[in-house]
Amino acid sequence: MEKYDNDEIDLKELFFELKKRWWMILVAMILGAGAFGAYSKFVMVPQYKSTSMVYVLSKETTLTSLADLQIGSQLTKDYSVIVTSRPVLQQAIDNLGIYNMSYRDLRKKLTIDNPSDTRIMSLTVTDKDPYTAKALVDSVAQTSSQYIAEIMEMTPPKIVEDGEIPTVQSSPNTKKNAAIGGLLGAVLVGGIIVLMTIMNDTIKTEDDIERYLGLSLLASIPDRDGKDGKGYGRYGKYSRYGDYGYGETQTKKKSRKKK
Repeated sequence: MEKYDNDEIDLKELFFELKKRWWMILVAMILGAGAFGAYSKFVMVPQYKSTSMVYVLSKETTLTSLADLQIGSQLTKDYSVIVTSRPVLQQAIDNLGIYNMSYRDLRKKLTIDNPSDTRIMSLTVTDKDPYTAKALVDSVAQTSSQYIAEIMEMTPPKIVEDGEIPTVQSSPNTKKNAAIGGLLGAVLVGGIIVLMTIMNDTIKTEDDIERYLGLSLLASIPDRDGKDGKGYGRYGKYSRYGDYGYGETQTKKKSRKKK
């Protein structure tokens, strides 16, 4: 029999399939949330952030001596490059006596930010130990201030705020990761259900005969041989509709063989 191609997707059918298997989506959501939450809680290493702020303008570079306020922002960019340079980072590490860390490692831990429309440079260090994060960011701020003054022959930039010892981890966010895991689990199982529904071309109703086979239904003969008026139809689908006029049901075939 030639297969009839049908590109239409019955959204109502998809909705009822998802509704019928809601418990599978719920279980997947719970498992996904539990897995992601447990991984974040027991496997991922907690990270802590400490931030120090530096004012990039000194006595020699006050706003009254600048032709344009944008010069302050430009100085911030210059300072950012100097702060992440090898001499500054290596000196900051040596000042603390940390011998198992290279300047490249510290550069990965360091984040520099410039709040909009300000001449403030924010230095943030992320580390698994909160005390180390605070010590590193303070050392980088002090070392960079002295190095900038030496290189640019100016008064050292002022440290507005020293780093604090963080008491709350910045990452991982267990609740957020658990929510993401639950959402991914629900989407994954929902996608599988939708795919199985779309790929399933089994004849279930009278409308499916015309839709998939392009044939008109002449008559429908209910199957009364099985219990509760149910039986296995010709197409191998457990159905209460019995045969649709295209052959005998499996229960009828068995009864003929016994005769």
